[in-house]
Amino acid sequence: MEKPCLNNKDEYPDDEVLSRYLGDVKNTWDSFSDFIKESYPLFSGEWRYYNDGKSWLFKLTKKKKTICWISVYQHKFETTFYFPDRAEELIRQSKLKKGYIDGFINGKRYGKIRGITVEIKNPTDLNATKTLIEINEQLK
Repeated sequence: MEKPCLNNKDEYPDDEVLSRYLGDVKNTWDSFSDFIKESYPLFSGEWRYYNDGKSWLFKLTKKKKTICWISVYQHKFETTFYFPDRAEELIRQSKLKKGYIDGFINGKRYGKIRGITVEIKNPTDLNATKTLIEINEQLK
């Protein structure tokens, strides 16, 4: 299994570090960041180093609610969302590709939640992440 790149506890993931690992995908990262700022001004995010996974993750939140986790890999990043079972119908009825829907329905359960991870290498990959944010916002 591929491991995230940001595993040096002493190297904060600033723009320079992100550019080094993401390469051309840094433009997509910036587009995603701009989209969040413009469309969801109540969202905030922070980089934090997690000892259990030995890497930096970006946690996107709205107040105390986690929207998604973002991890950085060589020339890509991934957004991971965790949804309760009650989100299943919204996910089934969404515009998501069948692979994401099936992955959620048949995915591993962590207590009462299941995850969906989106691999982002180009701007069109952000569509699934945007849809998942919309679903997350519909849940109370």
